[in-house]
Amino acid sequence: MEILFLIGRIIVGLFYLFNAANHLIMGTGQLTQYAAYKGVPAPRLAVIVSGILLLISGLSFLLGVYPGIGVLSAVLFFLPVTFKMHNFWAVQDQQQRIVEMVNFNKNLALMGAALMFLLIERWPFSLIPNLWPF
Repeated sequence: MEILFLIGRIIVGLFYLFNAANHLIMGTGQLTQYAAYKGVPAPRLAVIVSGILLLISGLSFLLGVYPGIGVLSAVLFFLPVTFKMHNFWAVQDQQQRIVEMVNFNKNLALMGAALMFLLIERWPFSLIPNLWPF
């Protein structure tokens, strides 16, 4: 079972790291424009900060280091992003509403999964073991 946990950590960590790269390197401009469209104050700064939170979460989950900080970073990312950027209830266009609803629900599920990580006290194959509860 430990190897399956490691495989899951790698998948989740890489997911977060890919999205961090999108925020910080590849798609900063497009994400900044979308954040501005959604009415986010200081949209470029918000995109960069959200990218840093994703980077912290991704590295934490991938390496198994400071999982509590990784979870906190994920929650700090998901709470505002989910409710501000994917507010499907305020979208008039039916197709766009469905897209936003899917992303809203995905974010809630990812946030819930991150919170469940807090129950795991020992992360097998961690880069630096025994750092829990940080």
